[in-house]
Amino acid sequence: MERKTQKVKSLQKQKRKFRKELLFLLPSVIGVIIFYFIPFCDVLLRSFRPEFGSGFAGFDNYKTVLENKAFKIAVENTLKFVVIYIPILLIFSLFLAVLLDYLKEKQKIYKKIFLLPMAIPVASLVLIWKVFFGEFGLVNRILSCFHVTGPDYFHTSSAFLVLGITYLWRNFGYDMLLWKTGIDAIDADLYEAAALDGAGFLKRFWYITLPQLKEMGFVIIVISVINSFKVFREAYLIGGDYPNQSIYMLQHLFNNWFVQLELGKLTAAAIILACVVIFFVACIEKILTPKEG
Repeated sequence: MERKTQKVKSLQKQKRKFRKELLFLLPSVIGVIIFYFIPFCDVLLRSFRPEFGSGFAGFDNYKTVLENKAFKIAVENTLKFVVIYIPILLIFSLFLAVLLDYLKEKQKIYKKIFLLPMAIPVASLVLIWKVFFGEFGLVNRILSCFHVTGPDYFHTSSAFLVLGITYLWRNFGYDMLLWKTGIDAIDADLYEAAALDGAGFLKRFWYITLPQLKEMGFVIIVISVINSFKVFREAYLIGGDYPNQSIYMLQHLFNNWFVQLELGKLTAAAIILACVVIFFVACIEKILTPKEG
């Protein structure tokens, strides 16, 4: 009887604890429902409605979006940006994190230096880039000293390179910090045991560091892809609503459709993008997350 009474009391305590925890979570859950779930459902419904009036348009909006020339250009540019600059960012930031791990005494100083670009406002950053890469900027002035005429970096295909450099410069410090956090969580005994067995730096990095960083790598890849969609701010300040075709991203297209109140196409494209991102994240998680058992 006493054991049963103790079990009942412990269950009651767990229930009370769960209710208290649920009470603390309730504001966040309500916020997610109001500001994320309900708007997403509204977007999903609007994607099946005609541009004007009411009724059910079926998949007409999706068909219009997929056949739209501007959408194809924006998808191509966005995909090219992700494929080229995400791997560069991941490899470079990981290299810096490993390098920083060996600088025991000056880690704090270098961390502050690497994170400094994130503290600079986007508008100020674009002005700095215009000083360097403008038609009459510093780079072209240096080239003119050697009788070389430099291009207009912001209004030619070179704008894609400038935008990529901007993205890398702003995000490598943050990704480096995440990699460094993952490296610090690796048990030092593993490295010591490998060193005693005669494993060099490269072998320790390949067989210990990289496998242990898989879960952190998943987080960093997802964050980096999300941040790559935020380059719209820089691209917009560089080229406006209709920049050079090389940096005409999906965000430009969405912004222009929103201004023109083409909500049918906008919502359909948003749902397509959401499905692609979810599928991409699921694939990355399956590849990098270790299986239990």
